[in-house]
Amino acid sequence: MQEKQYTENHEWIAKNEDHYFVGISAHAIDELGELVFIDIQPVGNAVQKDEEFASVESVKTVSGVYAPASGEITEVNSDLIDHPEQLNNEDQWLVQLRLDSEAELEDSAHPEA
Repeated sequence: MQEKQYTENHEWIAKNEDHYFVGISAHAIDELGELVFIDIQPVGNAVQKDEEFASVESVKTVSGVYAPASGEITEVNSDLIDHPEQLNNEDQWLVQLRLDSEAELEDSAHPEA
């Protein structure tokens, strides 16, 4: 997997062969605290850049997760649906995307969180 690029909303995206993995930063995970529920749009759904595609609920709050680029969800990390507490570090990804255009990443994703 290539180096992660981060958005201003603390999502990350990293390329692996033909797909992109999307997750949330360690900072966001720390801020959320103990996770109790994750809701992610299903495989096959189209997502638009900067629009919510998932929500993460902790004992403190509910937070939206926003797409760093437009594309189609090709895989969902279903382990997180059943065990949201596994999203305890930023190495866990939420979805894989097939991007509509890699050019969108140039404007919004950066190498650091």
